[in-house]
Amino acid sequence: MQELKDYKKEKLTISLAWANIFGILIILPIGLIFGLPYYFLWEPQISIKEYLDNAGLQVFGLGILMFFGIMLFGIVLHELIHGIVWAKYAKNGFKSIKFGVLWKMLTPYCHCKEALNVRQYIKGAIAPAIIMGIIPSVIAILIGNFGVLIFGMFFTLAAGGDLLMINLIRKENSTDLVQDHPSEVGCYIYRKFEQKATHNKL
Repeated sequence: MQELKDYKKEKLTISLAWANIFGILIILPIGLIFGLPYYFLWEPQISIKEYLDNAGLQVFGLGILMFFGIMLFGIVLHELIHGIVWAKYAKNGFKSIKFGVLWKMLTPYCHCKEALNVRQYIKGAIAPAIIMGIIPSVIAILIGNFGVLIFGMFFTLAAGGDLLMINLIRKENSTDLVQDHPSEVGCYIYRKFEQKATHNKL
């Protein structure tokens, strides 16, 4: 674990219980933001039941194995995007990036072993949500492809933990440093000591 002089170190973590609850809570807003526009643009003449039945055929028409294969590839790509962005800012590049799986939660992860400033860290944290979640969802709404919509909504939802991390540090000074915690859901924040000017009394 990297230690930095002239910085005050604090551990910030997210409880697994809250992370799980948050993952459930964001399903509804994601569905409203992306699902409703798609429905009203592309399926205005059929009932919701018919819409869902047709949508299921579009997804599983690929074949169940192919569908889950795409999702598995997407999970790997999600973590790789984290690593690519963080490596861009890390002094040692990809040497400072670690990939693995938290087997207790069956959750893949990407850690940056270097401390990055808050702005750099947030860019790497939000990148998969934008690239794999928001952009595909918007494209799906524009072209009317339900399979792409499911992909985009799934990976917007999959970024829930990243959104919690961003919320955890969003009020920190942009020049503060952030380093992933090696074994917990959270990070270390490094705040630079304020240098107080001293004045001689006359």
